[in-house]
Amino acid sequence: TDADVDGSHIRTLLLTFFFRHMRPLIEAGFLYIAQPPLFRAKRGQSEVYLKDQRDLDTYLMEAGLKDAVLVQDEGAQIAGADLQEVVARATTASRLIEIMGRRVGNRDVVEQAAIAGLLNAGMLDNVDAAAYLGRRLESQAGELEKGWQTVVEDTPSGKAIIATRQLRGITERYVIDRKVASMPEAVELDSMAGQLQDVYARPSQARLGSAVHDVRGPTGLSQMIFQTGRKGAQISRYKGLGEMNPEQLWETTLDPSQRTLLQVSIEQEEEADIAFSTLMGEAVEERRDFIQKNALLVANLDI
Repeated sequence: TDADVDGSHIRTLLLTFFFRHMRPLIEAGFLYIAQPPLFRAKRGQSEVYLKDQRDLDTYLMEAGLKDAVLVQDEGAQIAGADLQEVVARATTASRLIEIMGRRVGNRDVVEQAAIAGLLNAGMLDNVDAAAYLGRRLESQAGELEKGWQTVVEDTPSGKAIIATRQLRGITERYVIDRKVASMPEAVELDSMAGQLQDVYARPSQARLGSAVHDVRGPTGLSQMIFQTGRKGAQISRYKGLGEMNPEQLWETTLDPSQRTLLQVSIEQEEEADIAFSTLMGEAVEERRDFIQKNALLVANLDI
C-alpha cells in the first residue's frame, strides 16, 4: 500500500481481513508487507529513494552537516558524529517544542523554558528559575521584541510560571503550569534538559561552510542544518504508488534484489485480536473511546 496515512489505513483493512479469514497464511509465514518509498531525493546525477520522513531527515541532516561546526562561547568545537548527535536531538526537541508552542501560545517561551529545565512540575514554584527564564527570553529577543517579565503565580492548578510582555501596545501572557508540565512532550523535553543546557545555555555559533549563524536554541540549529541540506536537492513526495512510472515501481518496490519486505507474524494473538476489534470492529463506541483516550498522546499526525 502507499507509504502515507491513507496507505496505513488500507494496510490495516487488509491485515484485518487476513487475520480474520486467512490466518493460516500468516502462520505459515507467507504474508509480507512491501515497503515503498515516500520520497525521492535527487542531487545532480545522484538519485536516492527514501522510505519515510525519518529517512528523509537523515538524508538532509547528513548533507547539511558536511563541513559544519558548532562553536561554543568558550571556543570548544563540536563536529562530525558528535554534532550529528546534537542535531538529531535538536530535531526531536524542535518537534516537541512546536507541539507545546501551540498549547502555550509561544514557541520561544517553551524553547527557553526547556533549556532552563523548567518543564517540570517541581520547578514551577522556583522564583530564581523563573527570573532566569525571563533573562533568557530578553537576551534572545530582537530589539523590537523585548520587554519580557517572568514571575511565579498561584493558579487554579497550583503554582505556575507566567511570562508576559508588552508588544505593540498588546499585553502577551503565557502560562507554564502543571497541565503544561504534564504533557508527554514536556516530560520528554524535561528528560533532555541537561543535554539542552550543555549545548544552548551559553551563546554559540554554527559554521556552515563560509556562513556563520548565531544559535539560540535547538529549533534554530535544526532549521539551519536542514535548510543547508536542502540546497541543491530536489525532493519529490509520492502520494501514491500510482504516481510512479513502471520503472520506478519495479526499482523501489518490486525488484527482489532491492526491495524491502516486512514479514507479518502473530506473536501475541490476544492483543492482536483486541487491536483489530478496536480499529476495525463494528462497535463504534469502542473506537470512539480509543480515539478520545489517546488523542493527546499522538506525537506525529499525518493528515
